[in-house]
This record gives sequence, C-alpha cells and structure tokens, in this order.
Amino acid sequence: MRTVVVALLACFASTAAAQTPAPQTQVPSDLNRGNITLAGSFDFANAYMFRGLRQDDTRLIMWPSTDVGIRLFSDSAALHVGTWNSLNTGVTGLDGPTGRLWYESDFYATLAFNVADNVNLGTTYTAYTSPNSSFSTVKELSFKVAADDSVSAPVAGVVLHPYALLAFELDTAPGLGQADGGLNGGTYLEIGAAPGFQDAPFAITFPIKVGLSLHDYYELAGVDHTFGFLSLGAVASVPLGHTTGYGTWNVHGGFEFLSLGDTPEAFNAGEQNKLVGSVGIGFSY
Repeated sequence: MRTVVVALLACFASTAAAQTPAPQTQVPSDLNRGNITLAGSFDFANAYMFRGLRQDDTRLIMWPSTDVGIRLFSDSAALHVGTWNSLNTGVTGLDGPTGRLWYESDFYATLAFNVADNVNLGTTYTAYTSPNSSFSTVKELSFKVAADDSVSAPVAGVVLHPYALLAFELDTAPGLGQADGGLNGGTYLEIGAAPGFQDAPFAITFPIKVGLSLHDYYELAGVDHTFGFLSLGAVASVPLGHTTGYGTWNVHGGFEFLSLGDTPEAFNAGEQNKLVGSVGIGFSY
C-alpha cells in the first residue's frame, strides 16, 4: 500500500486493517446456524485510502476478501480468520515498477467476545504483506470495542453502532513496518459510529470516524501529528433474493469523504480532501 507518487514507494510502508470484515459473534436467525460461518466480498473502487493515507487512485482498484468464523461457547465468543486483498491496475500495480497486479494481501485472526449485553470486544492480529514488493510487511495488534444497539435503539429502526479501535504496530524499524514509514512504531486510535436504518427494505448506514495518532502513527519529517483524518460516508446494501442453500447475497456500494490532517495530506500530494466511491457484491453463509 503506497501513495501514488512512485518515489514514495521506496520510503513508506503502509497497512490496510480498516478494510477487513468486522467479526460478529452473533448471526441472524435466518442464516446458517452451524458453528462455522463464511463471508466474502469483491469490491471495485476508484481510490484506495488507508486511515487517510493514499495508496493509489490512478486506475481501477479491486478488493477481494474472505472471512471464516467459528462460534465458541454458545455464541459468547467467536474466532475469525480471513484475508483482504488489493488488486491495483494503476501505478502501485500493473502500471507500476513491478508490472504486477497484486499489490496487497493481508491475513488477520480475531478473537471476539460478548463482554456485556450487546457489547463486543475483539482482539486482532494482522499481517499486511505486498506480493508485488511495494512495501515492507506491517504487523499490528488491535483491540476493538463495539456496541450493537439494534435491540435497544432509542428510536425504533434507527441504530448507531458506536465503536473504538486501538492499534499497535509491532516489529518495526526506522522506515520499515509502519503505516507512515517513520522512525518509530505507532499507536493508532479510531473512534466512530455507523448510524443507519435497520427496518428499511435495504440496509443503509452513514459511517463517521476520526483517526488519531496516540504515538508516532502520523509522523512527517520527524514530527508526529495527532490528527489523521475525519471520514463521512454513506453505504447501502441491497439483498439479492432470499437466503438459500448457497447463503445470503447482496449488492452494496457507497462513498466516503475524507478531510485529511498534515501527514495524510502529504501522502495525498498536498490535497486536503478525498472522495472515494466503491461498489461490490458480497455473501454470507
């Protein structure tokens, strides 16, 4: 994952955890009730931004992903393993120095618990790798607390889904294994919510999140900048028919508007704002 400026490819190492599916410990009653679940998606986007840091926006970008979940202890916990990938046709892929499409391949493992009524805690280890050698491998340990207010929402049919994510970069060296390619491994904090409507014929949410550096996550010229980005978006998902023996399928799409801090602005060639659009197909079983 890198900025569009090819010269920066050799200088910065970057990551993509934000793109991995959100593990769930509970499954709707009309889905597979076994202890093993499977989900996947294939998306197309006009740009790839990771936590505000631009990776590519020069041509078509594709994001295939899969997630396997194993429910534990009568739905009170779950183990998820999965992969998220970025196939880039622009300057970090087919048009880049290596001429290879497969820019990024991430592996993650998550252990998620129901710690209270409708409150989940997930611990995730992620390794972000680059099959076309555009960046050094990034390793990260993160903790996410999320609330599911689908049942207790104050307004019928309206949900908020607030969450907080804390991530630590591991096994770093100066310029290696870091999102910003700085001197020190960083600590990242993300706070957000996904308000939306759950009783509509199709699911629609309006995600909002802010990314912050608690320590050396958004370094620029040796200086750490606390504010990373503010993101506002809209996402809609339309089911394709009903649940069948082949799972539940959907078509989804949306857009994200980002207002960038100093370090992400530098990665974005000096532009403070970015608009990202995506569309794709997904399934769960």
